[in-house]
Amino acid sequence: VVGDLAETIALVLPKPGEQEEKSLTGWIGYIRRLGSCEEEEKKKNVQQAWAAMDRAERFVFNKLITGGFRVGVSQKLMVRALARHTQIEEALLAHRLMGAWSPDDTTFQQLVLTKDPLEDSSKPYPFYLAYALEGEPEELGPATDWQVEHKWDGIRGQLIVREGQLFLWSRGEELVTDKFPEFFPLAEHLPDGTVIDGEILPFKDGLPLSFHELQTRIGRKNVTKGILEKTPVILKAYDLLESAGKDLRDEPLWRRRQQLENLLAEREISSLLQLSAVVTADSWEGFAAIRERSREFHCEGLMLKRKASPYLAGRKKGDWWKWKVDPFTIDAVMIYAQRGHGRRANLYTDYTFAVWDGDQLVPFTKAYSGLTDDEFREITAWVNRHTIERFGPVRSVQPYHVFEIAFEGINRSSRHKSGVALRFPRINRWRKDKPLHEANTLADLHTLLETSKKR
Repeated sequence: VVGDLAETIALVLPKPGEQEEKSLTGWIGYIRRLGSCEEEEKKKNVQQAWAAMDRAERFVFNKLITGGFRVGVSQKLMVRALARHTQIEEALLAHRLMGAWSPDDTTFQQLVLTKDPLEDSSKPYPFYLAYALEGEPEELGPATDWQVEHKWDGIRGQLIVREGQLFLWSRGEELVTDKFPEFFPLAEHLPDGTVIDGEILPFKDGLPLSFHELQTRIGRKNVTKGILEKTPVILKAYDLLESAGKDLRDEPLWRRRQQLENLLAEREISSLLQLSAVVTADSWEGFAAIRERSREFHCEGLMLKRKASPYLAGRKKGDWWKWKVDPFTIDAVMIYAQRGHGRRANLYTDYTFAVWDGDQLVPFTKAYSGLTDDEFREITAWVNRHTIERFGPVRSVQPYHVFEIAFEGINRSSRHKSGVALRFPRINRWRKDKPLHEANTLADLHTLLETSKKR
């Protein structure tokens, strides 16, 4: 079994003659020149190239000339690999790789191995990450010992101003300065040696937009004027890690917060940088009531931070907790199943779910997490007995099983037949107690969509 045309051609071609030792740069130049050739000349040059390559080289060459060459490697993974190869810190490499450059005019030596005078200035601090609150908040002690904030639904970011330059890092350890050019003016308003921890939020007309709006923006390679106008962003600041070049992470949270408030109060920069407000209540019961209204405030729940806590590195239990609002749920029917990956490659673990539209089932989401291995094995045995059709690795199954699907958000989508797209869908539970006809409807989904937009 082969994957595609490029691989098929590489396999059926006769064995090569004398192979040509040509660099990657040489082959890229060769392929570029093909574009200006007449059809017969192109054919001749492609055949000559095949004759000089082994099977693996032909496969890559075919992918390149057909425009199908894709490598599923994120920038973060590439930086990590380069760091391991060169023994250079990941943060420094990420800085060197940012900006506009091309392999045509920049060598590996210039790009990766040459030190940039500003790279030390761009270095972020490790992010402090919260654990999900599993018990009751009363177990944490008096509510007065805790600073409570809204849990914003954006991208965690660390904004750095050093030596007159501004740098913005995401929690995923990616340098995203170029993705958010509207923050550049802050370099003129914030003093050197300032590092702020906060949330990058899509924000318009005084209110946060949905995370979906931010996703569409960060997925673009170039940030155009139109994108900036459609999806403006701000940074909701909730911690100060460095002030005047001094590392504040060992200071208690209440003191860091005080300095952050003073820093922002002295400057007219609220259109780009806003203080994340402290939520106040007299008791944990009062905070619970505010948490229930989280979607009205366009947030995901509450953050609980011990006022005496230092700013630690990584995910540590004890001082920072996220108390998220309960997810949306919908009951749906499984209509397709596909085998999983890795240790679950022999089980059907990836499912497509549908809701009723009259007497028709309309697919609206996929999910592959939330069940135990025993449940996956039970479903796999059932799928093997109740397959209707096969489409490559996918099996169409008899509509029978109902599952409760949990998700964090819902947005309108023209790409999906249902007209909606869910955020973080997962299986909440297998509804063996619920008959097929009691699954939710497409109208229920659209009502949920409209309700969520009004909050």
